[in-house]
Amino acid sequence: MSSPLVYLYVPGDRPERFGKATTSGTDAVVLDLEDAVPVAAKDSARIAVGTWLEKRDRAGVPTWVRVNPGAELLDDLTMAVRCGADGIWLPKCDDRATLDRVDRMLTDLEAAEGRPRTPVSPLIETGAGLVNAPAIAAGPRVEFVQIGEVDLAADLGVTPVVGDELLWARSQVVAASAAARIRPPLAAASPVIDDPESFETETRRLTGLGFFGRACIHPRQIRPARAGLAPTASEVDTAVDVLAAFDAAGQGAATDSAGRLIDEAVARIARRTLARRG
Repeated sequence: MSSPLVYLYVPGDRPERFGKATTSGTDAVVLDLEDAVPVAAKDSARIAVGTWLEKRDRAGVPTWVRVNPGAELLDDLTMAVRCGADGIWLPKCDDRATLDRVDRMLTDLEAAEGRPRTPVSPLIETGAGLVNAPAIAAGPRVEFVQIGEVDLAADLGVTPVVGDELLWARSQVVAASAAARIRPPLAAASPVIDDPESFETETRRLTGLGFFGRACIHPRQIRPARAGLAPTASEVDTAVDVLAAFDAAGQGAATDSAGRLIDEAVARIARRTLARRG
């Protein structure tokens, strides 16, 4: 995996922050036209995002756009394709039919604008979306899936207290991604900004549950996110040892220096461990 690990949200109505976000140390930027933007500012935010996308340094970090799922969807997609966004974050995705519709819209826009295929990352934020997670993960253009945990908790009537209330939902999305043979899901954003130790601990736990990477809503979350995502020195050493033994055996069954049996599944875990280094 060589995909970005850290994605930083930036409100679409704050253009003065766009350029700063690209130099913040994040791996990718997400210009948000949805929840971060008041209804009255939707049009001006769309214009600001499009203007910046057209002028940006395309050699910089990838920039995705989180669109609105309702009446503004077509206008948002049109701007994103025309101005060269690197991908679309699709909130409130409840079913495969939504992805099919967005796929048709993007196909027409890309043909009209002469743009390459645009990847999509759907956000599962309702009970309906969670039930349909396998179909969503297998949908057209889906690069990775996410959970909008605050919205999902509200829809389910769940009140997070000890941190395990959404464990079953998280595991379903991880399993759906694996079944669809796409990248593991991105760990959800968190409102915790001024407690880096807690954010790092949560990120490490989510990584252990099968998530790959983290969404951040503030630059101060980037450092603890990276710390929580990164494998320990011991994990790296073990992974290197495993892959060396596996490759030496012609990628067949082998044993590492500690005498542990290595097969393709063990090697896959080792590769993912090394991929978490960024």
